[in-house]
Amino acid sequence: MHRMMETDNAKMFNELFSELEHCNEDEQRKKIGEMNEVMEEMNEDEYELVFTKELFNKMYEMIKEEKLWMDNAILLLKHVGYWKEMKRILNSSFYHSILNSFVQKMIIDENEKKIEKNVKLLVDLCESYLLSNSWASQKLLSTCVPCLLKVALNKEEREEIQKEVEMALLALSNIPGYYEVIREVYLNEIKEAIQYHQEHFNLTQLAYQSAWQFLINRFDCNGRLEKVIVNELHFAREARREIEELSKYIDWKRKEEGKGKETKELLILMKWLEMLKPFFFLCKSQNEEHVGLISSIVQVYRASRDNYKEISSQCIFRLKTAAGNEAIKVDFLLKGGAIDAVLEEVAQSHVIDEQTSKYLDFFEILCERLDSEREVESDEAKRKELKRKVFETMEEEGYEDIIIFFHETYKSHDNKFIYKFLPENLSDYFVYI
Repeated sequence: MHRMMETDNAKMFNELFSELEHCNEDEQRKKIGEMNEVMEEMNEDEYELVFTKELFNKMYEMIKEEKLWMDNAILLLKHVGYWKEMKRILNSSFYHSILNSFVQKMIIDENEKKIEKNVKLLVDLCESYLLSNSWASQKLLSTCVPCLLKVALNKEEREEIQKEVEMALLALSNIPGYYEVIREVYLNEIKEAIQYHQEHFNLTQLAYQSAWQFLINRFDCNGRLEKVIVNELHFAREARREIEELSKYIDWKRKEEGKGKETKELLILMKWLEMLKPFFFLCKSQNEEHVGLISSIVQVYRASRDNYKEISSQCIFRLKTAAGNEAIKVDFLLKGGAIDAVLEEVAQSHVIDEQTSKYLDFFEILCERLDSEREVESDEAKRKELKRKVFETMEEEGYEDIIIFFHETYKSHDNKFIYKFLPENLSDYFVYI
């Protein structure tokens, strides 16, 4: 298998790593700090190049040979996991390493101690394990989750404590939704952390996003948790505020210089956008606060479309997901500016490709919903008025002509035919109401 050529960041990290076994404890900690700065600059390809199973196995050997102090090994693992999560990188190297099994055994052994249990060590081990692992052990969750929730509920405002809370919540947010976590174990604690922050703003931006991420990962369709998320904790309102606040700290006019240069605010914003995908897909509760959330996504789309294509595309796809959810009223999409935003994206499409097809899906969904008897707006007069508003939005800028232009059979980038089945009478679909 062809491997990517070693970059300057990868070379610098590997050199620092090779020097660790020749250093004393303090010198190691200093070098690990330098390695963290290098990780901050890495892009996804560089991360994959450096953090291999072999590297983690080497760490294990150094620990066993007492060439790497355990505290320093944990510190390095936490840095590695932190950047993996911040940059949303899927990496299974740690999972397949000997070090993974070693850390698991340490967690079990420390947790089973009846006396002289080292709580700080257990917390550090749980954080290292969850942050570094793409597939955590279901068995260990019964230890790690309660342990880290205790840290997350620390309400002291000292910077040191805030960082500890942030790391604990980030580790918890890395537990995928397909892992079972008994609701009674976490719900009251996470609610308390979120509600306290809403009153006192004690959490960092990353910690708050992570608390929500952990909760959204547990999202289900039985109604109880959804009511907590939507009506008690006001997810849509909070997500809007956080997205708008983070946007203020991003230089949208600056050209992208590679993923390694992304600011912390930008990385957290991208995590919020990622989190909206399951929320819009699963949420069945109507709430007027969804209008504001949609509006904030539209604002980010307009700010990002020139220089941050990945973000602008994410915004459009989130709006498409929202359009497919009958709990998000068409009127919410209209008021929030979603229809305008997708129309603008289609208007800028200069080639007929698969990307354009995905944007057109939005209008296929929209047409189906405006003609559906399942729509919440059952009053026929109100439904006709809504159709008229949507049509006027399209007509004002001549967008309906663009939609019709793309209403044909076309080839995608891989030369496979794609067929779009938009209504045949799309040009006057909104007229005959």
